[in-house]
Amino acid sequence: MPAPETSRSSPPAELPRTLGLWDTVSITAGVIIGSGIFLVARNIAQAVESPGLSLVVWLVSGVLSLCGALSYAELGALLPRAGGQYVYLQEAYGPLTAFLFGWANLLAIQSGSIAAVAVGFAIYLGDFLPLASWQVKAVAVLCVVLLTWINYRGVESGSRVQNIFTAAKVLGLAGLIVAGFVFKGGSLAHFTPLFATSKDPGGLLAALGVAMIAALWCFDGWNNPSFAAGEIKNPERNLALGLVIGTAGVTLLYLLVNLVYLYVLPIETVARSERVAAETASVLLGASGGKIISLVVLAATFGCVNGLILAGARVTYAMSREGHFFEAVGRVHPRFRTPHVSLLVQGAWSCLLILVGGYDQLFTYVIFAGWIFYLLTTLAVVILRKKWPRVERPFRVPAYPLVPLLFVAAALWFIVNTLRERPWESLIGSAIVMIGVPVYLLWKKLAPDRDQRGPLPGKAS
Repeated sequence: MPAPETSRSSPPAELPRTLGLWDTVSITAGVIIGSGIFLVARNIAQAVESPGLSLVVWLVSGVLSLCGALSYAELGALLPRAGGQYVYLQEAYGPLTAFLFGWANLLAIQSGSIAAVAVGFAIYLGDFLPLASWQVKAVAVLCVVLLTWINYRGVESGSRVQNIFTAAKVLGLAGLIVAGFVFKGGSLAHFTPLFATSKDPGGLLAALGVAMIAALWCFDGWNNPSFAAGEIKNPERNLALGLVIGTAGVTLLYLLVNLVYLYVLPIETVARSERVAAETASVLLGASGGKIISLVVLAATFGCVNGLILAGARVTYAMSREGHFFEAVGRVHPRFRTPHVSLLVQGAWSCLLILVGGYDQLFTYVIFAGWIFYLLTTLAVVILRKKWPRVERPFRVPAYPLVPLLFVAAALWFIVNTLRERPWESLIGSAIVMIGVPVYLLWKKLAPDRDQRGPLPGKAS
């Protein structure tokens, strides 16, 4: 099969490569660490009823996420373009599949995530400033507007905010870990028996599946740095390293945090606690502990919203550059060198979702489709190796094809399990995505061909 073509006319590289390795690590870790790690230990403990199995769930979920990140790292090093996942789907399956991903991403996946996490930020702000329901929405909208404006004014300003708030949340979680083993309040007796559960083998397997869904949701977002691949310096190295370091680092952090939860609180208490991190901190640090955790959650959610805004706008930008969306959305600001129109479109839609209050329902519907795109993108590693066998790859997935196929198997299990457990939501989510098919066909009929991608990277060896 032929290598990627290199004869397309190339427009000027309008999005400058200014993001370094630690910016990429910061986006990876910063988007992954939202509010989930402070909340869902309860759901996992309820499902598995065992401290040992709870830690196994977190470890397996982290390893699976790392398998996905390693697969995206190979694709990102091969095709280091703005839009990332959109580009990989385009080259592996064609423009329709890529368009459906971009359609779902703008309509619900990315914008729904922005809306949900921004509302979470506002809710936790209520621990310090009591807010009425309309004020929660107002604060969430202001959060999105402020961070969209910061990213509008330059990717450097957006990455600076990302680095600050990622450092704040990592230090906050590290502080909780240190406190867990320094201050009195924990007991090794909470780990005895380590793997005891009341479930039979069949029930335990189903419970592990339920627990994994919650844990994988906490790891969601590791794919976001690929969206900004067109602005990463030396992407063949830095994108791959950033994805791997960020995902592996968060896995270790999550394991240690959950070890502290279970050391300080019995598994039965964890299973009942709606704010397990705050309760753990209160045992260790007294009444001030809950407030400290609320500050860490504020940093976590604010930084997560910023990372989602920074990365997500690059997908819509890529759609436009490839002739699949309004031409204006593919413009780059002449002064700030950012995809400013794409940022404004994404911000406006996210704010609308916050105001109408439908983001959580929409996100629930389309997260099913999101995992289908995860599966297809990871499988693209195998497809592109067969399609372009002689193309030099700056980064190769270790233990190929085991690593990508392991993630594909996990994603397939997740999809089948969601279909079985939530068939109605899955069907609605699929329908929302498939509405994009007539939209795409109409767009191709009415819009002129204006592919502005430029030459694809890679050379035959």
